[in-house]
Amino acid sequence: MRAHTSLGKSLAGILLAGVAAAGCTTAQQPASKVVSEATKPRNAAHAAQSSKVTFNYTAKDRDCLKRAMYFESEHSDRDGYMAVGTVVMNRLTSGAYPDSICGVVAQQRQFAPGVMTREVEPVAEVELADAADAILRGERHPGVKDAMFFHTDGLSFPYRNMHYVTIAGGNAFYEKRGRDGTLQTPAPLPAYEVAMNYLPGRSMMPAQFEALVPTTVPVPIPMPGAVATLGTEPALAAPTEAAMPVSTDAVIPVAIPTPRPDVDNAVLRGSLAHG
Repeated sequence: MRAHTSLGKSLAGILLAGVAAAGCTTAQQPASKVVSEATKPRNAAHAAQSSKVTFNYTAKDRDCLKRAMYFESEHSDRDGYMAVGTVVMNRLTSGAYPDSICGVVAQQRQFAPGVMTREVEPVAEVELADAADAILRGERHPGVKDAMFFHTDGLSFPYRNMHYVTIAGGNAFYEKRGRDGTLQTPAPLPAYEVAMNYLPGRSMMPAQFEALVPTTVPVPIPMPGAVATLGTEPALAAPTEAAMPVSTDAVIPVAIPTPRPDVDNAVLRGSLAHG
């Protein structure tokens, strides 16, 4: 009898232990799920960082960006600068335009005439540089959205695909969309998918064009003794090792006028009288 009683107690103990173990296992599952969910944001952030598209730029590209922002916004303010800068970056990242900032800005019949050659007023330099650096860091004008086009505010055009999004710096910005609302141009990359990589001291100009641009411009040096007079050939100095020979084609003869005779000269008056 005692054996049966002990056996019953042992079986009951085994069953209770099994129930307790099962209860502990069930309680640990939510904790494991919480840890898994906590790791998801870090993995997503890492994946987003590695999926960015990198665009290189140089000091010249930064200058081109500043020029477009300045001249296209009519020297307005930071809001106008940022709007035009956003259009430049939208074009750059869309794949439908040149793959450098200077290439986008210098494209023919796209931006203001003289945008690459006119002088930027020094008084605008501080605010303009701040806006350009903000664009390169990834900041965008929120109202421009996917717009890659703009015109002077107040003008009107009959085209139905001009979907206006904002007005800034005296310009009206618009996207080209069809009747169903879809973009008719390649969509630009959002700022969080773009990484701008600065290349110090580098030029983005293709190698085949680099050879055509002289690094220095030779300045003609006048040679001593080469005084030209009317009716005589200019004298040429003998070339030496210290001086570069000067081509005769580069020297333009200078005519020295002969003084006119005085009308009151006695000799002249006599010749006129006898004539």
